[in-house]
Amino acid sequence: MNSAWRDTLRWAAFIFVVTIFLSGAFNTSTIVLDRAPWWLGVLTVMGIVLVGIIFDIMGLAAAAARETPYHAMAAERIHGAKQAIAIVRNAEKFSNFCNDVIGDIAGVLSGAATAVVVAGIVQSGGIGGFGSEVVAILATALVAAFTVSGKALGKAYAIRNANLIILRVGKFFYWLDHTFHIRLFTGNDKKKSRKRGGKRVAGQRK
Repeated sequence: MNSAWRDTLRWAAFIFVVTIFLSGAFNTSTIVLDRAPWWLGVLTVMGIVLVGIIFDIMGLAAAAARETPYHAMAAERIHGAKQAIAIVRNAEKFSNFCNDVIGDIAGVLSGAATAVVVAGIVQSGGIGGFGSEVVAILATALVAAFTVSGKALGKAYAIRNANLIILRVGKFFYWLDHTFHIRLFTGNDKKKSRKRGGKRVAGQRK
C-alpha cells in the first residue's frame, strides 16, 4: 500500500471519529429543544442552517482559491497567508470536512430540530388534526427553501471571493496557532509529493 492510500485511510478514519463526536455533541441540541420555548427552537434551527451555509462557502472557496497570491502576502508577512497556502494545498481534505462532515451534520440536525419545533408549536397553540400537518409541511418547506437559497447565494459568493474567504480563514487559523498552539493543516504536503515525484523520475533515468 503506497503512502497516498495510507494518508487517505488515516484521513477517513479521522473523519469517522470526528463525525461521531460532532453528531453526538450537536444532537444534544434537539434534547434541549424539547424543554425550550418554540421561538428559541426556531432560532436554533436558523442557526444550524446558517452554520451549514457558512461551512459550505468555506469548502467551495478552498477548492476555487489560487495559491499564488498568498505567496506574495506571505513575503510581506501578512498574518494568515501561510495558513491560507496550507488550506489550498489541502483543499480536498478541507472541503471534505466543511461540505461533507459539517454540511451533512447540519442538514440532518436541522431536520430533527424542525420536527421538535413543530411539535412545540402544535402543543403550545393547541393545534390538532389537519392543522398540525399543515404546520409541519410549512415549517419543513421554509427550512428547505432557506437552506437551498442560502447555499445558492453562498456558492456564488465563494467562487467570486475565494481567495479573500480563505485568507480570512487563514487569519483565524493563525490566531489558533499563535494563541492556543493548535495547527490544523501544514503546507508541506505538496512539496513532499513533488520531492517523491522527482526521486521517481531520477530513478527511472538511471
